[in-house]
Amino acid sequence: MAVITFLSDFGYTDHYVAAVKAKILSNNPEATIVDISHAIDPFNIAQAEYVLGSVYNDFPEGSVHLAAISTHGSKNGKYHAAKYKGHYFLMADNGLLSLLTDGQPDIVIELQNDTPLMAFPAKDLLAPVAAYLAKGGDIEILGERTYQFRQLLNRQLRLNDHYITGHVIHVDRYGNLITNITRDSIETIAHGRTYTIHFGRETISRIYPTYTQVDDGDCCCAYNSQDQLCIGINQGHAAELLGLGFDSQVDVRFYPGS
Repeated sequence: MAVITFLSDFGYTDHYVAAVKAKILSNNPEATIVDISHAIDPFNIAQAEYVLGSVYNDFPEGSVHLAAISTHGSKNGKYHAAKYKGHYFLMADNGLLSLLTDGQPDIVIELQNDTPLMAFPAKDLLAPVAAYLAKGGDIEILGERTYQFRQLLNRQLRLNDHYITGHVIHVDRYGNLITNITRDSIETIAHGRTYTIHFGRETISRIYPTYTQVDDGDCCCAYNSQDQLCIGINQGHAAELLGLGFDSQVDVRFYPGS
C-alpha cells in the first residue's frame, strides 16, 4: 500500500483538509496519509513547488502526492494524474506539474471528468484517484494520455566565469531566504577562487555550516539540506530585517587568484 501525501492551500481553520482525507479513507480505509503542509499561501504555485519539490523524493517510490493548490486555477477545468521519477502526482492544470518536472513528466493523464465545474475537485475527483493509485491501480485507465498541460518556467541562474546571479525562491517560516543558487554551481565556477555574496545592501564572504555559527542578530549564508544557498539571521527574521523576499536578486562574485 503506497503512501499518500497531501499538500494544500486550505489552511487549518476550515473543514476542507478533513473532507479530503475522509473521501480518501472512504475509498481506501487502510490508506496512510501524510500531511506535507496546508499553509501554502492561497494560489501560490511557486511556494507549492518549492515545498513539494523539496520533500517528495524522500518518500518511497510509488508514493502518491495530492497537491490541492489553486484547484480552481484552470479555466479549462482540466486535472491531471502524472508519473515522474517513480512517483505519482495529482493536481489541477495550473502549471505546478511543469515546475516540479521541468516540463518533462514521464506520463501525464488527463483525468476523465464528467463534471468539469466541480465545487470541491480535491475531494470529489483527486481524493478517489489518490486512493485508487495507492492501492496499486493503473494510471493508464484514469483517462487519456496528454502532452498538453500548462507550462510555467522556473527561475534560471545566470552564470559566467566571474559571477552567478540568482533569486530568492522561497521564504520559510523563520524568515530565511532560500535561493536557487546551488552548492554545485558555486563550487564549479569558483575553482578554488574567493568570492563574495551580495544581496540588498549586504556583502557576505563566507558560507557557514549553520546560522548558529554567527552571533545572535548577525546575518550569514548557509546551505540547506537540498544544497541551496540560504540567507538567514541568527535568532532573527532575515526577510523582514533585510527587506528582501520572493524574487529578490542575489549575486555571487568571483575574484582572480585564490
